[in-house]
Amino acid sequence: MTGGDIAGLIAAGVFAILVALLAVPIFKLGRVLDEVRTTIKQIGDGTTPLIDEVTSTVATTNTQLGKVDGISNNISDATANISALTSLFAATLGQPLIKVAAFSYGVRQAFAGRKKPVRARRSR
Repeated sequence: MTGGDIAGLIAAGVFAILVALLAVPIFKLGRVLDEVRTTIKQIGDGTTPLIDEVTSTVATTNTQLGKVDGISNNISDATANISALTSLFAATLGQPLIKVAAFSYGVRQAFAGRKKPVRARRSR
């Protein structure tokens, strides 16, 4: 064996050791990637029902909001009707009622003044 053959054998041995040393991290990296793939699959399997549930919840919420909108519209209409009724009552019965009350007050005062003795009326 010549010196070149021995150098070639040493280089081949060093290369084999280097390959063996690099194979261990590559093998571990392969296992890590397998775990990542498994985890991603589990997340995907768990996310699908969650998205379906969120979609159902949003649909139910939209339905309830539609009902609340209808209720608020009805309350607004009722408020407008009550306001119109109050204005109508004030316009039609308010003025005559005030006049009747004023007249009755005047009549009561007149009768109350007549019942007092003559001396009490003069002292005023």
